[in-house]
Amino acid sequence: MSEKDVNSLEVFKGTVEVMLQDGILTREEKRLVIKLTNLLDLEPDEPARAYESIRDKKGVEGGRIIGRIKQLKVYQDLYEVALVNESLSKDEWRVIRHMKEQFNISDEEDKKVLESIKRSVQEKFEEGMVDKMLHALKDSVTIVGGLFDSVRTKKVND
Repeated sequence: MSEKDVNSLEVFKGTVEVMLQDGILTREEKRLVIKLTNLLDLEPDEPARAYESIRDKKGVEGGRIIGRIKQLKVYQDLYEVALVNESLSKDEWRVIRHMKEQFNISDEEDKKVLESIKRSVQEKFEEGMVDKMLHALKDSVTIVGGLFDSVRTKKVND
């Protein structure tokens, strides 16, 4: 899919906004926020500035442009962290969908990412855990695909 300029701090802010849509930041979402902070190589003050901009309903300045390879790596690593949790919440699925949209990840790229996660999981975890995660991975493809289908339908009908 075509590469677009993506700002690290804007991605962080937008992702936190998605997490806060229901007004609650769950333990799993906090875990994803911490991981995302590291994956995006944010400066120590940048998360606080993003939170302030959300609270004040203002834009946020700073961050860096994220290249395509880094975008795919961030998406893959965050997706894998979400999958380590045996039961993924709708909030976590929204975060994954949001990241896919932010990084303009095609279905083909998504399949490659999922295959890479599958290999990684098989290397890192024992067989019982792998089975649980692979089941969650299959569910994620169905759920995220369904979410995108509903978004596409809404855009076409608008």
